[in-house]
Amino acid sequence: MNRHVFMMSLGFGALALTAQNALSQETTTCAPREIVLQKLSDRWGEIRQSVGLGRGNRIVEVFASGDTGTWTILATSPSGLSCVVAVGTAFEALSEPAGDPA
Repeated sequence: MNRHVFMMSLGFGALALTAQNALSQETTTCAPREIVLQKLSDRWGEIRQSVGLGRGNRIVEVFASGDTGTWTILATSPSGLSCVVAVGTAFEALSEPAGDPA
């Protein structure tokens, strides 16, 4: 179990590094926030699962669908421009006890 949690932590760390690199690349898909949210909802049925504040005062959010298992990480600048940082499948919500060293 501890090995599984450790591997997941490494995966999330790699994802965070990928997200930082993607935010600095010109090829990232970006659009006004309202348009991106509408597509996430209409096309994939994704809703916001978590939110945090990232570098440059960007709002970083994870959207996912419990029905399809798809997920999207979105970064939104203070100007309202949202950029898709990463997408994937097999999303699983976790409920871990407080203080769990995941």
